[in-house]
Amino acid sequence: MTVLVGYVPSPEGEAALRAGIDEARLRGEKLLVLNTSRGDAYADPRFAQESDLAHVREDLAALGIEFDIRQLLGAGDAADEIIELAEQAVVSLVVIGLRRRSAVGKLIMGSQAQQILLGVDCPVLAVKAAQ
Repeated sequence: MTVLVGYVPSPEGEAALRAGIDEARLRGEKLLVLNTSRGDAYADPRFAQESDLAHVREDLAALGIEFDIRQLLGAGDAADEIIELAEQAVVSLVVIGLRRRSAVGKLIMGSQAQQILLGVDCPVLAVKAAQ
């Protein structure tokens, strides 16, 4: 089985990665880190640069965790890619990061997070970055 982490180079992405590492260790499973971008903009802050991924690789290798990193450019929405990958791989858990929301925003969860929660068959762990 595998723990799938939706990773973006942000505090929320780092929180998801840390939670994914903890869960993979606890479960004795492989960690699959996914970063994706539709590729429809010149600059996408959610698309990890090589330096971001090098940092992730170094951290995971130092911890001795079995891992795979996939980065998709020109793919669909991140939620669609996470759902599709969760169906293809034998995933026991999906880990995503959530950003803080305003009082009004708390009434409605982010559309990507909601799509993932409703679209995957396995449990989803949603984490926030520390303040």
